[in-house]
Amino acid sequence: MKAIWNGQIIAESDKTIIIEGNHYFPNSALHTQFFKPSEHTSKCFWKGTAHYYTIEVEGKENHNAAWYYPEPYQAAENIKNHVAFWKGVEVID
Repeated sequence: MKAIWNGQIIAESDKTIIIEGNHYFPNSALHTQFFKPSEHTSKCFWKGTAHYYTIEVEGKENHNAAWYYPEPYQAAENIKNHVAFWKGVEVID
């Protein structure tokens, strides 16, 4: 699987985890130069508190377009150290 934004591959892995239709990429699959920490968080009743990254490619920013659960609840332990995408990030096989 590949995650692409603004014409750039920002993550790629053959070992994603699919939950609720979203591919969660392992941290090791991220091209980290495109990711900046965000202060934004949100809460999921069964996964825990999500933290976000802003993606920056060629000077363009996509705020809070990637999320992860640094300390997921037990039901979602399998996505610890994984990142998912939205806000126009294309995930393709």
